[in-house]
Parts: sequence; structure tokens; C-alpha cells
Amino acid sequence: MIHTDVVIIGAGPTGLFAIFQCGMVGLKTHVIDTLDFIGGQCTALYPEKPIYDIPAYPSISAENLIEQLKLQAEPFNPVYHLGQKVIATEPLDKEWVVTTNTGTQIQAKGIIIAAGSGAFGPNRPPLENIEQFEGTSIFYAVHQRKRFAGKNIVIAGGGDSAVDWANSLAEVANSIAMVHRRPHFRAAPESVSRMNGLVEAGKITLVTPYQLSAINGSDGHLKEVIVENLDGQKKSLQADVLLPFFGLQMDLGPIAEWGLDIEHKHITTAPHTMETNLPGVFAIGDIAIYPGKLKLILCGFSEAAIAAHTLRSKIFPETTFHFEYSTTKGLPTLQT
Repeated sequence: MIHTDVVIIGAGPTGLFAIFQCGMVGLKTHVIDTLDFIGGQCTALYPEKPIYDIPAYPSISAENLIEQLKLQAEPFNPVYHLGQKVIATEPLDKEWVVTTNTGTQIQAKGIIIAAGSGAFGPNRPPLENIEQFEGTSIFYAVHQRKRFAGKNIVIAGGGDSAVDWANSLAEVANSIAMVHRRPHFRAAPESVSRMNGLVEAGKITLVTPYQLSAINGSDGHLKEVIVENLDGQKKSLQADVLLPFFGLQMDLGPIAEWGLDIEHKHITTAPHTMETNLPGVFAIGDIAIYPGKLKLILCGFSEAAIAAHTLRSKIFPETTFHFEYSTTKGLPTLQT
């Protein structure tokens, strides 16, 4: 049995900042995530995509944001348990025992759930033999643009991810074919306008209104993508790579069975403490909900601070805690 002050479930940006906030009030942390790397959706889905609403950063890539958060948390020596899923939480002597699918057991004085939207995975298009090409020619996220340099790419979807990556990859790809079932796109108007400019410049070819119908290739490498319109007319698109962006499947998984108050797949919390209906269990970030909730990373950062300070008061109720700004107190040293 491992003993610590706080177990943080989720190693996305909000979970990483919770490490720092817990450390600033003298709490040791262990962090659990189902992915085998930190960063959550920032790392898994859009590492190179710029984020514009992080304070003090006019623009920062998701990958760089995660790296900076990791560096900020390092002085507090967090212990990461990656590639593990929490399957059970049980109360024990006013504390909690958290168990993962690998048999890891951690006893903690409090739990902070920063699990984003829960476990997530891509909505796969219903194409025969698609699994034969996944990871070699079919990808549901772009981690490095340079991997797609000089390729003939087919992108399917009409939302922000599809349009944003079409605009970005048009700078390095040999060709981009944009497949969507409607001529209108759901992405941000500025992104659609930029895409239309690239269409006029011959950098992107719009294939609308069409849907994916079939794929052909061998040994995991695509040769063509077949698309079909509502009239049954088909056309072949030369393709080295297919990027289907049809959103994510969200699943709370075992979290839904822990006795938490759940509202539309979100955990209800008290906004002034971020505590759930279970004493000592907190929820922050996208998975938390309360009146007036905004799903922004910067709001998740604020919630991490609120949860950490509330937890510190609950763990050490007899100790007077004088609030200080980081500029005056510096970085505290945790007791081992």
C-alpha cells in the first residue's frame, strides 16, 4: 500500500496544475492516468495546435503548455502512475484507498478528479478493414506535422479539428482532399475562411457533399479512399493518409459507479470548494459542473487552486494556515 496526501486522477493540464497547487500548500501527490503519457487531450489530440487564452502567453502550443506545467510541478516530486485506470475507490478511516487495474493501491487523505471528459477514444468511421491501416496510414490525431510532409492526405469531417488540420497540413502536404457530407462546415468562421482561401490557391480540394465509403491498399498502406454522395455516385481519391475527425467517444467508466452525483456525464461540485458529495473527493476541470461553469483551461487552473486549499484545511483542521502569495512564500519544501 502506497501512502500519500492526495491522489490526482488525470494528468491533463488541470491535473498537472493541481500538483503545483497541492505542493504550494504542502501536500504530496500521486497522479494516475489511463494514457501512457501526461497531457491528456492536449498531447493526444492537438499537441501542435496553438492555444490563445492562457494568461501571459499570447499563443502557446498545447505541447509546450504541458511541458511548462510539468516543469512547474517538478519541485514537488509528483509520482506518476501512467497507463493505469482507477477501478475502485473505497473509504478507510476517513481516508480513501484508490485501486488501479494493475493492482496499484494508494491510500490518500483526499482525491482530486481531473479526468477531463473521462476516458475518450475516436469515433471510427464504419469502413471495412480499417483496423489494418490504423497507425500506419489512418490516424485520429496529428502529433507531428513533419510526419505528413509530402503526403497525399484525405481529411474527413466538418468541425474545428478537421478544418484546422487541413489548414495546417496544407503547408507541408503534397495534396489535401477535404471530405464532408455537407458544403457547410461547423468550424470557427475564421478557420473556414482561411480554408476557402487555400482552396482558391489550389492547396486544398473540397470534396462535398460526399462521405467515406471504402479504403483500398495493402500491408497497412493506403492507396485510395473511395467516397460516395447521397445519389450513390462514387469517386476515388489518391491517398497515402486518411485523417477521420468525427469527434470523440466519451465514457466516465468506473467513475460513474463511485456514488458521485452525476449530471449529464459530469460530476457536480460546490463551486466555492470544488468538493463533490463524497467528503474528501474533489472534481476540477472539464469533468466538474456547477452553475456558471465555463469549460476553459484557465478556469480549471482556478478550480485546482480552490480544491488544493480546501483539501489542506480538511486534512489539517487544527493547523492555522496563513494564506500567502507565491512571491512572498517561495516554493515550500515537502517533507519526505
